[in-house]
This record gives sequence, structure tokens and C-alpha cells, in this order.
Amino acid sequence: MSSEEYKLLDTIASPRELKKLSAEELRLYCDELRRYIIDECSVNPGHLASSLGAVELAAALHYVFETPEDKIVWDVGHQTYAHKIITGRREAFRTKRRLDGISGFPRMSESEYDAFGGGHASVSISAAFGMAKAAELRGEKRQVVAVIGDGSMTGGLAFEGLNNAGASKRTNLLVILNDNNMAIDQATGALKNYLLKISTSVHYNRFKQRLWGVLSHTPWLLRLCQKAGNAVKQGLLNKSNLFESLNFRYFGPVDGHNLKELVRTLRALRDIEGPKLLHVMTVKGKGYLPAEHNQSVWHAPGCFNPDTGERISAPADAARYQDVFGETLLELARRDARVVGVTPAMPTGCSMNILLREMPERCFDVGIAEGHAVTFSAGLAAAGMVPFCNIYSTFMQRAYDNVIHDVAIQGLPVVMCLDRGGLVGEDGVTHHGVFDMAAFGAVPGLTVGAPMNEPELRNMMYTALQAGAPFMIRYPRGCGEGLPWRGVPFEALPVGRGRRLRDGRDVALVTVGTVGNAAARAAERAAVQGIEAAHYDLRWVKPLDEALLDEVGRKFRRVITVEDGCLRGGVGEAVAAYFNARGYGAHVTSLGIGDAWVEHGTPAQLYTLCGYDEEAIFRALTQA
Repeated sequence: MSSEEYKLLDTIASPRELKKLSAEELRLYCDELRRYIIDECSVNPGHLASSLGAVELAAALHYVFETPEDKIVWDVGHQTYAHKIITGRREAFRTKRRLDGISGFPRMSESEYDAFGGGHASVSISAAFGMAKAAELRGEKRQVVAVIGDGSMTGGLAFEGLNNAGASKRTNLLVILNDNNMAIDQATGALKNYLLKISTSVHYNRFKQRLWGVLSHTPWLLRLCQKAGNAVKQGLLNKSNLFESLNFRYFGPVDGHNLKELVRTLRALRDIEGPKLLHVMTVKGKGYLPAEHNQSVWHAPGCFNPDTGERISAPADAARYQDVFGETLLELARRDARVVGVTPAMPTGCSMNILLREMPERCFDVGIAEGHAVTFSAGLAAAGMVPFCNIYSTFMQRAYDNVIHDVAIQGLPVVMCLDRGGLVGEDGVTHHGVFDMAAFGAVPGLTVGAPMNEPELRNMMYTALQAGAPFMIRYPRGCGEGLPWRGVPFEALPVGRGRRLRDGRDVALVTVGTVGNAAARAAERAAVQGIEAAHYDLRWVKPLDEALLDEVGRKFRRVITVEDGCLRGGVGEAVAAYFNARGYGAHVTSLGIGDAWVEHGTPAQLYTLCGYDEEAIFRALTQA
């Protein structure tokens, strides 16, 4: 669709203008909006399928409610592209996820319509309840809406929010459960089955919708309707409604792509006091057949041809680190019956689907529940298994206590694999895995490794299997160095022992993780300038190789450390502290991420911005 064909889209720059559309115009506007999202995401990638599924929902919410005075809190934010465009960011949408462009997630600093920031799951209900309670305390008649997906609803924080909000019977809060039977992968768990049971109870739903349509305009009859609804549910579902058991008035399910029904229902719900939950059924990828048919792949498909659905990917000379993990895990599981895999709703994202396909009984997708994933793994380990628990670094922040209390203190052999360690790129500040080395390096009894390349990741996983103790391996998003690793015999690595990669006499480079590859290239360039840089790869964040550091401290007056993580409390500080404690006079320059939030952009752009790309390392080596 050319820009000339966006006839209605061109005329709408705010929800106020959206409200002027007729019902039919609103439907046509949503068609244009969906096509615009497809066209723009085809050349500037993002989270496509989720946003396509929420086009009508976003339009209906802004059509009915008085935003930004009324507040809409979007959980995670994967589904907010329509919301961003409706609220005056159509042109800026072309810059999403790019350096200095708008975020792919809701940001309070970006727009008054972004009532609360997003990025991590299960936050919306608690945040929205806080806003609703504040409005109640201040005597404001504001409407507050939390939009949460069925995947995010599996998170413990969502239930904590429901439990607390349900006890506040007069607080005006609407929770919209956007149910598409998906997280990133297919939804899993008992809640999925329960929601399916509700949504397919045809006789009950028909009865309730008819009763609602007839009686909802009369308050005392409405209360009678709701009491009758509870009785009917017990008869037809053979149990009380979960949400109404938590004191939420349950409505639905309704068709999330039927604008007329959505608008009618939302208008009716505005006038009902107290906590309410509207169950909305949507299709992830709605309106774009390739995305509807393969929802996991099209969650974030990269560039693609919008007419043919052909995905356009840059040729890769090396395997992705996640695939090295996935294939190695399967190989270890074939060797050792104790090996199992655990992941919170990310089997495709971390490549644990490789194990899932071959050994489904030994692979557990626990839903969006990071704390549970770690403690469940601890239980498996306590009973004699060796779980490999894979969680993105940024999401492992949510399970910090579980790592300490349930794994580390008890010395249980859980292997925690942190995918997406370091700067991840376009997903930005909420998704960078920059705190892991500092945070977990402080935990006693926990081994933390950071491989430099593909065979190192493979061998660290093998080493972890043999360790019989708490173990953590962090590695980045993206492709490796192209080194051979498939079929290469395993090698047990000495824990807490690094290696000297290059001899030198002028300056010492001390690196950890994959940034060592950029450092190696910088050292080669410095040699051409007559500067002989020694290069040491620590391999281990914890324990540090004290013998290696003693060698560096005795031989060099100038040391440069490089890490893909925060400098505050990081490896560079630990190295400097060690030198100071031993009385070494080396001057340490640490390159990494400073005490500031890092926004979105390509990884290469962000490495440059933070000052630890190859060029920055070269400059540090060659300065007087």
C-alpha cells in the first residue's frame, strides 16, 4: 500500500481525531493501520505478530476512553505499535528501535500516552492498580486499564496484582486479558487449559452475553446478573471462575477483532465500579497470513518482503550462540540421563526447542515465570538431575533471590545459561543484559563463566555438567566467530583458570567473554604501530584466576580491562581491587558500560557509544 492509499491514516494524529470517525471509518482505519505496520516492519524490523493481533483492541481503547487522562498500561509492550501510531507517532514509527529513534516498547519519557514503561512481562496489573488507587485517593474519576497477554498472565507478579487489586472492591480498574494462546512460543501450563475451557464454553457464553445485553443498563439488575453468572458458571464449568474468585467481575470472552463488539463492551464497562476483567480473544499475526500461520517465527521476523512473506536475512558465516547452546544441550542429554532443560517460555528464542523436539519428556517450558524456572530447577537438582536452566540475562534479574536462596546457598548443581548477555541492540534499555557479571559475581559458591567463542561455550557446558555445583554461563546474542565446534571432542576447562593469548611487553589487555575477539584484533593493529600488547582471556568472572592476575600485576605498569557489562561492580573493578590488595602498582583502565542507561541501536553502534568497540580498544592501547 502506497502512502497515497493511507487516506484515513493520514488524517489521524491523536485519539481525539480518532473519535471523530464513524464505526465503518474506524474499521477501514484499522485496515490501513495494520497494513502500515506490516510495510514499515518489513524494512525496519520489530515485534510484528503481537502488534498485528492488537490493532482493533488499541483502536477501540483510544476510541472509547479519554486518553491520556484515562490510563492504558500495556504489559511487555510487544503489542503496542498500533497504540504508538494512534497517539501521534506515525512518522516517528519509521525510526523505532534505531539509534536516537523511538523505543519499540512503551516509554513514559516518550509520550504522555505511555502511562507506564514496558519491556518485561506481568507488570501491568500491579502498576495499573497503583494508578487506580492513586486516582481513588485523590478523588479523580480517571479510568485505568491494564492490557495483559495470556502468556504474561502466567507470571507470578500478575497473580500478585490480581490478588491485591481484587481485595479493593471500589477501586476502578479494568484488566483486559488479550488471549491469543501464545507467548513468543505456544502458551503452556494449566492456565492455558483453563482459559481454553472458558473460551469454548459455548452455552454459558451465549447465555451470559444475552443476559448482559439485556440487563447491564440497570445497576441493580446488573448486580443480579453478575450473581446469576457466578451460579451459571459453577453449573456449566463445574467450578467457580478463577478471576471472579479473586473478586474481579469477569466479562467475555469477546472477539478482539470485532470492533463493534469491542467498542460496545468497553463503553458498558466504563460505568461499572470496581475491579473488572474483560477476556478478549485475538489472533497473533492477524491480517497477515504468513504471521498467522507461523506465529512464533513472525513474533520478530526481521526484514521481509511484505507481498510474498519471504524473510530476508543477511548471510551468516557463523552459528548463532543460541544454536551452539541448543545443539550442545541435546548432545549432553544423549550422553547423560540426568540432563534436562528448563526455560521460561523461550524454547525457540534460546534454541532449547532442539532438545524439545527429540526429548520432550526432558525439556520443560514453564511459561513466563523466571523465579519458578530457577527454583523448579533447584528441585530437579536436589532430586539427582542436572538441569540446564536457560534464561535471557535481562530476565534473570527477576530471579536473583531464587539463584541465591534456592541454588547457591544449597550448593545445588543447576547450570544457569544466560543468553543475550551484554548489549543486545534494538530492544534497548529493558533488554540489555549488562548487570549479570556484577550481580552474580558477588554470590558465594557460584561459578560464573563467559566464553570467548563457540567451542568455549560448548566446553563450558560440558565442564558445568561435571562440576556438581552451582554454575552460570553468560553469552551474547547473535553469531559467533565461525570457529569449528560441531563434532569437536569435549574438553573440560579448568575452573578459575584463564589463558594468555598473546605475549607483549608494553601493555596488558585483560578481557572476559566475546569482547576478547575485538580486543585481539585491536592488539594486532597496535602491533603494526610498534606497541606490543599482551592479551589475557580470563574466561571466568568468578572465581578470578589469581595466578594470571599475579603475572599481569608483576609484569605490567599499564593494564586495560574490557567487558561487555557494567563497570560498576564489574570485572575491571575486581581486577583493580586485586592489584591494590596485592600491592601491584599497575594503572588499570577499564572499558565497558558506564553508570548510565544504554538506549536502543545496533550492537555495533552501542559498543561504539559505550567506548569498547575495536576502535576504542585500539585507541586505549596506542595512547601515550
